[in-house]
Formats: sequence, C-alpha cells, structure tokens
Amino acid sequence: MRPDPRSPRLAVIGIITTITTIAAITSPPGFTQPRTQLSILETQDIFPAETWHNHGSSVVEAADGTLLACWYHGSGERKADDVAVLGALKRPGHADWSAPFVLADTPGFPEANPMLFVDEDGNLHLYYATIQANTWESALMKIKVAKEWTRSPSNWLDDSDSPRWDQTAVLHMKPGERFAPLVDSRTRAYFASLDQSIETAPERSRGWAERNIEMAKDKLTRRLGWFGRSRPTQLQDGRILLGLYSDGFSFGAATFSDDGGETWSFSEPIVGGGAVQPSFAQRRDGTVVAFMRDNGPAPKRVLVAESPDGGDTWSIARDHPDLLESGTGVEALVLPDGRWVVIHNDLERGRYRLSASISHDEGRTFTEHLPIEEAAEGEGRFHYPAAVPAGGDRIHLTYSHHTQSADEQAKTIRYALLELAAE
Repeated sequence: MRPDPRSPRLAVIGIITTITTIAAITSPPGFTQPRTQLSILETQDIFPAETWHNHGSSVVEAADGTLLACWYHGSGERKADDVAVLGALKRPGHADWSAPFVLADTPGFPEANPMLFVDEDGNLHLYYATIQANTWESALMKIKVAKEWTRSPSNWLDDSDSPRWDQTAVLHMKPGERFAPLVDSRTRAYFASLDQSIETAPERSRGWAERNIEMAKDKLTRRLGWFGRSRPTQLQDGRILLGLYSDGFSFGAATFSDDGGETWSFSEPIVGGGAVQPSFAQRRDGTVVAFMRDNGPAPKRVLVAESPDGGDTWSIARDHPDLLESGTGVEALVLPDGRWVVIHNDLERGRYRLSASISHDEGRTFTEHLPIEEAAEGEGRFHYPAAVPAGGDRIHLTYSHHTQSADEQAKTIRYALLELAAE
C-alpha cells in the first residue's frame, strides 16, 4: 500500500452520538487559504440495522423541509430477485424517520442504485436500475416522476403509504453509431496519456481495451447495462445531467435532457481505467467536472474528466492527485459560497473511513480532508455517500453503514446533517 501523501492523519473518531466538531488537517507553512470546520449537527440511523442488505442510498429535501431518503433492500444485490427500492420520510418537527415503504419493485427482478432528484420546477425524479438477468451488464434504467412533489410532500403518500407517481417509464440508452469509433479512439488516447499503447500494455489492460472495442460494435451490448449511482445535476442552462456507467465496459458516460426529462441524449463515453459512477459539478465558466470511482489498477485515486459543452463531450479520465479512493462511490456538490465538496472513502484500501474533501478552486486542488466517520479496519464500512445542499454551509448526507460483529454484519442507512463552516 502506498503511503498517504497527506500524513499525518487526524485521530480516529468513534461512533457519533452528539454534535461533533472536526478541524481540517493543518495546511503547509505559509498557506493562506481558509480552513473549514466540520460539525456533525445530527446523525441518525433511518431504520434499525439488520442482516439483510441495505445499500445505495439517496436523499432530497422538499420546500417545507421534509426529507426523503431511499435505498435498495433485499437478501443480496443483483443475484437476489427479492431486492426492492425502499424509502422513508422525515417530516419537519418529527424526531424519527417514517417506517420504510416501497418506492419501486419489479416482482421477480432485483432493483439497484436508486437516485432521487428534485428539478427546478419542484418535480421529484426517481431513477433506478432493474437487473434483467442477475448481472450488472443486464441493467435497465427506469424513471418515476411525481409532479410538484416539493410543494406538497405530505400528500404524496396514500393511506397505505404508497407513493403517487405521475409518470413511470424506461429510460432507454441509445449510444448511436458514433459510439464504436469513439470507444476505439478514446481508448487509444487513454493509453497514450499513460505513455503506452494497447499493443504494448500489460495483458490485463490490453484485454480490457480489446474487449471494449469489440463490444462497442454490437448494438445490443452498447445499449444495455447502463445505470447510475449519483444523483443528477441541473446545470446553469437548465439541462438535467445524469451520470451513467457500465460494468461491462468499465467506464462512464452521461445522459442529458434539455426538456425537463421528456427526452434524453447519450453523451460520448468517459474513458479511463475503470472510471465509473460519475458525480458532477459545474464551474462558473460552464465547465462540467466528473468525479468518478476508480475501478482500475493502483494507485487508487478519484478519477476526473471535464466537459466544455454541458456533458456531451469529455476529456480522457485521469487520477486526481489529491483524492484517495478505494474503488467505492463518490459524491460531489458545490456550496453556495463556491467551495466544492467531494465525499468519499479517503483511503487506498477499505471503506472504514468516510471523509469530506474541500476545494477552494473549483475542484482543481483539494487542500482539506475531514473524516466524517471512521472505525478500525475490518470493523465498519461507511460508504456510497449521497448528499444534497441543506442551505448555507450545511449538507444532508446519507450513506451505507455496515458494521461487523463476530459472526454477522449489521446494515442500515445512516443520515447526517453536516455543517462546513469556513473559518
């Protein structure tokens, strides 16, 4: 394991039960950027921990302060046909979350990776994947929409706690004929960025590249297996940008809508060594930056790519030198004061520390790394974060909270309200 370039680390923090304040890691001598103080104002498990699998959460807030969280739940993941998307509400003034209720369930098929999003008109979107043949490569994206949900979330559920959806559809992916030549040229450009070629690359890397180039030529293969992990982003011009990835190709892409989600277009592929599950942030000049999970070889870093045109075309993915990443989900968001936050497992191996990394220059560098929750290696997994702004310097956060006892895991979704005060 490579040494952490940001050592020394802060001391380990234990299970959070009260408001916790954590100072940022000390900056180098002469460094004058603002420092951030992280306070955990609230933390709560949405439901009691259990042995069944609970993972892949998302969270949104309505205009009246109601919180809606969702996750997938079942006896396993893609290979278990009983997996459904569950949700829970926390209403203003209530101490606890509601009992979980079903948001999406295709009988006999597993669901995965739900993502919640509220657009500028107050409509609630739920994106999720139905797994057709118990492999990630058989994922089929779906969408549900509740019109003007944020204005009346209390009326969204009927007497049986069933949500009212105004629209349900399959989100078909159609990369088009340009996809195959783009995969070929971008894959070669990726290897060139590493001073390599496909022909001279190590056997495993060469096999990945050659397989992708061949798969991209098949129409069905390039249309199936795309799904998301991080919530969509609404760009400055109103475009809805949803990150996608394929475990078959082991790289990312995006789909975008310029009419509020009625129609969708597929972007160029975001090619890199295992660059998957993109989460987006947009700079003031309009550039979109994708922060991605690293499913490729060491060194393990958050992978980044940039788009100058709202997510249609992309640069080759590259390692971000400041952001460690152990092959797990990442979440990016922008605070009102312009600071960028990436929440990730700030490790090269394992999921036992979840941290918030802070950038003061729109993602070019990250100079502060603040642990949110941490345990000894092997005793906890705090991963797959989902976050939305909560006003000012506050963030609503949910994440998978899995702890290990002697003989079994206990799994829940944990909610936390963070405050990132700039000193």
